[in-house]
Amino acid sequence: MEAIGDESPLSPAVSVRETVMLPDQVLVFLKYPPSATARLFTKEDLRCVYSPDDGNSSQPLFKEPPIRIDFEDFDDQIVRCPVHPRGSTVSLDLVNSEENIPIGPTTHKWDSVAYEALIDRDNTTVVFVKGLNLRPERISNSSRFECVYGWDFRSTKFLLRTPVLSIAQEIVRCKTPLSVLSGPPRFNNSYIKASVRVKGGRMIRSIARLVKRADPDPPTRKEHGMCICTMLRNQARFFKEWIMYHAQIGVQRWFIYDNNSEDDIENVIESLLDYANYNITRHVWPWIKTQESGFAHCALRARDTCEWVGFIDVDEFFHLPSGQMLHDVLGNFSKDSNVGELRSLCHNFGPSGLTQVPTQGVMVGYTCRMGAPERHKSIVRPEALNSTLINVVHHFHLSRGFESVNLDPYTLVINHYKYQVWDVFKEKFFRRVATYVVDWQDTQNVGSKDRAPGLGTRAVEPPDWSTRFCEVNDTGLRDRVLENFTDPGTLFLPWQAAISNPDKEKGSSSRRRQLSVVEERKTSRR
Repeated sequence: MEAIGDESPLSPAVSVRETVMLPDQVLVFLKYPPSATARLFTKEDLRCVYSPDDGNSSQPLFKEPPIRIDFEDFDDQIVRCPVHPRGSTVSLDLVNSEENIPIGPTTHKWDSVAYEALIDRDNTTVVFVKGLNLRPERISNSSRFECVYGWDFRSTKFLLRTPVLSIAQEIVRCKTPLSVLSGPPRFNNSYIKASVRVKGGRMIRSIARLVKRADPDPPTRKEHGMCICTMLRNQARFFKEWIMYHAQIGVQRWFIYDNNSEDDIENVIESLLDYANYNITRHVWPWIKTQESGFAHCALRARDTCEWVGFIDVDEFFHLPSGQMLHDVLGNFSKDSNVGELRSLCHNFGPSGLTQVPTQGVMVGYTCRMGAPERHKSIVRPEALNSTLINVVHHFHLSRGFESVNLDPYTLVINHYKYQVWDVFKEKFFRRVATYVVDWQDTQNVGSKDRAPGLGTRAVEPPDWSTRFCEVNDTGLRDRVLENFTDPGTLFLPWQAAISNPDKEKGSSSRRRQLSVVEERKTSRR
């Protein structure tokens, strides 16, 4: 993280605004004074301090460096500390100093908190909340709830209450008070926050500061024809291939929701921006098991600039067997104002006999898949989405008057490289990102289609893993990639990492293998 001003001192009077407990780390949100002009804290400036929570000891149990610090902004800086042991609390202090950073008033649990809020173009507030435990894909009874606004939720004296307009899953749409719409975003040096209360019951704690995202007067012409929203965790190794390929077939803008990656994804994005100035933005989204809310949040962000938005994962690739480009396919439906969603079948590919990560990327390396498609994924018009923003498994509910169209698989299909070599696949056992999908270590829904058949709940590699999920040999996308992306001089694909100090013989062997694949494709076509 860069300092603001090379010789600037650290900002004084910094405190902890909020603390959120995740299962494997603690999010500490810093609060800088409004007049802060000094530089931001870096990871090297701070230590996470763990103290007994009984208040009887002034001596800390131990101190550790932060895992990382997110954001280069005085209003949004997050310090990530290792999870603290039971019976202790976490605070911060300055390295080489006895000065402590005052801890915030409240520590929140990740599964019961209002975590994001934005004011939509119709002046309603969309609040994203965990802890209501509502059913998936169902609109709940809004009369059972009310929206709450304020700057200090420890006291109800100055809270404003408004009706809930709609509520579904973890997404609540609220009527925004006029005083909030017309007033400043801060009061007493604190941002206005929003939350939800169950009538006659509890109020969900909140760290959701109001953000006004949408322009009330949307542009008449969108800047981008095709955009992609995705949520990822530790997918940096495939990211260049995914971006470069989709840029070539017509994607113009990417919204990346980073769900606690630890693999330097921000530097990979930076390298892509330097390489070809791709239009990529990384949005830090630390909230656990909130994929549906993240996609809804992204749809609202993308609405003013994107005509169509695809919701796919980084191991999923659009494939156009007919040889068209995405703008050709989308153009056929853009003329029909009633079409709000394009649904594409999804084919699951297996390890294809491999035991190591393929050096040429997933599209070339994995060529054997299951025979039957699993489910569809969607490309949507953001304006067509239902105001509840209900979505599940990458597709949304549409507003009345809009319809979905199932695409011919010869026109567009998705290659989902779901069952890769074991070293990659086993990461899926860490945690599933979707709200209503059980983590694979849990014993619930062991027979779910989301799970790998026959694996159970433990990440133990089966002896025959490399040959599983192979029913159809499908080289369609591989052939197109080799034909259109291979450098004729080096025979490398653009996303292949440069080889440092290459062994000449090994390099020649690698190029011969790549050439043989190209020749195999040409021969099969003849």
